[in-house]
This record gives sequence, C-alpha cells and structure tokens, in this order.
Amino acid sequence: MIQTLAAQIKEFKKESVLTPVFMILEVVFETLIPFLMASIIDDGVEAGNMQHIYIVGGLMIVMALAGLFCGIMGGKYGARASTGFARNLRQSMFENIQKFSFSNLDKFSTAGLVTRLTTDVTNIQMAYQMILRMCFRAPISMICAMSMAFLINAELASVYLIAVMVLAVILFFIIRRAMKYFKMAFPKYDELNSSVQENVSAIRVVKAYVRGDYETAKFKKASQGIYDIFVKAERNVVLNTPVMQLTVYSCILLISWIGARLIVQDVLKTGELMSLLAYCMNILMNLMMISMIFVMMSMSIASAERVSEVLCEESDLSNPADPVYEVLNGEIEFRNVNFSYYGDKEKAVLHDINLKIKPGETIGIIGGTGSAKTSLVNLISRLYDVTDGSVMVGGRDVREYDMESLRNQVAVVLQKNVLFSGTILDNLRWGDENATEEECRRVCRLACADEFIDKLPDGYHTYIEQGGTNVSGGQKQRLCIARALLKKPKVLILDDSTSAVDTATDAKIRRAFAEEIPDTTKLIIAQRVSSVEKADRIIVMDDGQINGFGTHEELLAGNEIYREVYESQTSGGGDFDEKAGEE
Repeated sequence: MIQTLAAQIKEFKKESVLTPVFMILEVVFETLIPFLMASIIDDGVEAGNMQHIYIVGGLMIVMALAGLFCGIMGGKYGARASTGFARNLRQSMFENIQKFSFSNLDKFSTAGLVTRLTTDVTNIQMAYQMILRMCFRAPISMICAMSMAFLINAELASVYLIAVMVLAVILFFIIRRAMKYFKMAFPKYDELNSSVQENVSAIRVVKAYVRGDYETAKFKKASQGIYDIFVKAERNVVLNTPVMQLTVYSCILLISWIGARLIVQDVLKTGELMSLLAYCMNILMNLMMISMIFVMMSMSIASAERVSEVLCEESDLSNPADPVYEVLNGEIEFRNVNFSYYGDKEKAVLHDINLKIKPGETIGIIGGTGSAKTSLVNLISRLYDVTDGSVMVGGRDVREYDMESLRNQVAVVLQKNVLFSGTILDNLRWGDENATEEECRRVCRLACADEFIDKLPDGYHTYIEQGGTNVSGGQKQRLCIARALLKKPKVLILDDSTSAVDTATDAKIRRAFAEEIPDTTKLIIAQRVSSVEKADRIIVMDDGQINGFGTHEELLAGNEIYREVYESQTSGGGDFDEKAGEE
C-alpha cells in the first residue's frame, strides 16, 4: 500500500524532501533560543553586563527570524507537496477507473468511488502534510529539547524523561481505541453519498410520489451513523488534552520545586531553571503533537487502504501482446460460448451459444426480462470476456483485437441512454470528435432526431443539461442512436434503444438503416415484435439460451415462444412479459 501511494508523489519529490529539511532547521533555531535566554539572565542581567545582553539578544533575534523563515518555507513546500500528491492520487485513480472493465466496476459502488476520490484523498493529503512537517519536527524538537535539558541539568531532565514515558504509554492506549472507530467511519460516507446521489438523480420521482420525508429520514439515518462513530472516536481522542495538561502542570510543579532547592544550594542558576521550564513545555507539547499525528494517521490509514484498492485494481480485460487494429467486416460468430459475470460456471447466464451472423445482416433479438439479451451483445464489443468458448468479429476472436479499435467499429446504444452536459453537437461528436456539422445532421436524419432538433430555438447548438434532463426519453434515444452512427461502425447494436419512440418513428429508423447503412451489421434488441419482424433473422432468447433463430415467418411457424409473443401483442394483450387476456 505504501509503495503504491508513494509512487504518486512523482514530480513533488523535491518539495517532499525540502519540507522536512526546513522543519528540522526551524527546530534547531527554536531549541537554541531558550539556551541563549538563560545566558542573558545569568551572564547578562545578574552580572549587569549590558554588552552581553545586546550581543546575545541580537543573536536571539537573528535565530528567531531564521526560524520564522524556515517555518514559512516548510509550510510553503509542505502545502505544495501535499496538494500535488492529492492531485496525482485523484488523477491516477480516475485514469485507472477509465480502464476498468464492467466487471471491475461491479466491485465498487459509484458512491464509494466518489468518496475515495474526495473525502479519502483529502484525509491522505492532510496526513501527508502532517508527516512532512510534524512527523519530522515534533520528534526532533523533542529530542533536541531533551538533549539541551540534560546538558543543563541531568537530574531535572530525568523528570521529563519519566513524564514522556508515562504519557506515551497512556496516549498509545487512547489512540489504539480510537483507531478502530475511524476505520468504521469511512464506509459510512459511502452510504451517505449513495443516499444523496440517488435522491438528487431521482428527485422528480421523489416529488412525484411525495417521498421527500422518506428520503430525508434515510439521509438522517446515514448522517447519524457517521455522527455516532465519530463521537465514539472523539470520546477517546479528547482524553489526550486532560492527560497532557495533568502531565505538563505536574512537571512544572515538580521542576519548580526541585529547581528552587538546587538554586538555594547554588547547584542551579535562575536562567537555567527558566530554560528548563521552557524545554519542559517544548517536550510535552511536541509529545501532544505526536499523539495528534497518530490520530490523523489512524484516520488516513483507513482512507489509504481504500484509495490503494482502486489504484491496485487491474482491469480484467487487456490488449494482447500483438493486437489487431483493423476489423475486416461486421461478421459475428459465437462458438460454444458460456458466460458468467463472476467467473462461476455454476451461475452462468449464457449457456452453449452457437450462432453465425453475416456482414450487413439485420438481426432482431427478443426475449423475456432476464433472458440475457444484453449479456449476449455485451460480449461482441468485449465489455466482458466469455467464460468459455469464443466470440468472433470480422473473422477474428475479439480477444485478438486492440480494444479501442474493436469498440470503434462496434457501436453500442445501451439500455440506459446517457447524454452529457454540452450542446447537441458536443454530444454527437462523442461518436467522432472531428465530425463536421453536416455529418452530424446526416446521422440525425437517419435516427429521425432532426425532426425535433430543427424545432429547437438553437437547433444543433441547444445546450443539453447533465443527464439529458431537458429532452424526453424518446429524443434522448434518437440522439444516442445518431451518436453511435457517427462512428461509422461495422456493427451497430441497439439494446432496446427505440422503446421510448412511437412505432411510426421506429419504422422510419429501421427503414433508414436498411437504405443508408446496408453494409453495417445491425443487432436490434426489442420488446416489440414490430421492431424486429422485418429483420433478416430473429434470435429468441430464453433463460440464457437461444430458443430459436430464423426469419419472422419461420419462427411463427416453428417457435412457440415467438408465436405467443406475436399473438399477444397483435391481439392487444400488452407487452412482451404479459400474456394475452391476462389482467
């Protein structure tokens, strides 16, 4: 984990080295000041030597200024190193997430990834800055102060040593108890973010069903969970202060009492006693700082583990050693394919799939909910890898292709249509970033999207809100189809992508496909028989297997499932999953 995170320091190694150097120099200057103060009192004030006071006082001012400069520089480089480190962590995580396959993404919730990119990275940033500054400053300052104290008077310095040992043991047990609560806290942030994300993205549904009170209660529950855990942790951490104060005041009283006796016996000077008291505060406050470092570290360790999980997660899919970059045509073949989302053959969602599709064919795919229609087409663009068998595109196994080249030639319009914030042209150019406006208009005509775009005040320059909230479901589907067509793919997959458009528009889209892109292999998943009956051939899926494969007429004559669906829909019985006459 440490090696994974340390690799993200990258170009901020110089700042990461200079920060502790300046902090150590600051400590050295600060440690010498009480020693010089003792010299002023003993050799200047008591001896009435004004020249000595001026010289040593001037030296103290120089050291104070030097310490101030070092502190400023340490803060400057520490801030630059920690913020740069956090930036690199976020960037590396985001880049790695982009490489994830769908199966990798299934391991992490969206809310969990957001928490890791924000809250967890912020915790690591704060801990790293504390490591660079306080982790070097506090221990070295304490050691230097202890060394100076022993140099002045070993007997009184022994009081510090005993106090430090006792305090260290007590703080160890306090922090140890607090750490387990901090580790429990951050998964709770995932729940909170999930609640917020779900509520905001579905706010229209929440308002439509008047479920605001329910969502508020759910949010309060998630928020209360974080509150309860942090209260338990802070109850332990807050003990640091009274324990520290008790130790500090006890040491001051004990040193003052012993020191007074030694002054009376002429063993110790007044200035030396004042220096020892200054070192006492220095030692104990640095010990307090070290305890807070451990608290911060305990919080950041939990965050570091979560961030490291994302950085170390390797995509299940990778390019071969010598990938193929050109897809010859849109021929598709499944050979003895079995597929499971988790690699468990006992829980396969596709069983013994064998089929061959010619280039340029239009293939309909129909089947009940959960029959694995989407799972079947996801294997073509290698969004997942098969568990057994092979999927061929253009005469080659999809695992032989460069994934980017393959996906550029296999355009997929998924069930969940997503538009991004930006103009209509910006969204269309996801298919081809160099496409001209005329090319964008052409594919919109094919997808029947031009019908509504031309009616918009700004036309193709109309701004689309995040998620496409300012267009209807049917309009969103047609824009996504146009975007896919702009890739000029060898294979076009429409995964129930015309479910929100009327049957007349659906027919226009299918006719445009047949006339304008005859060489593109088209796979159309649909619930309506009318959307696929004109296809060259139709696949009937049932429970992860191919129940039938043929033309509309062949399936009507020989496939019971297809015939039942057709009869139920043509007789007004409802959609695919409803039987005719069933109420």
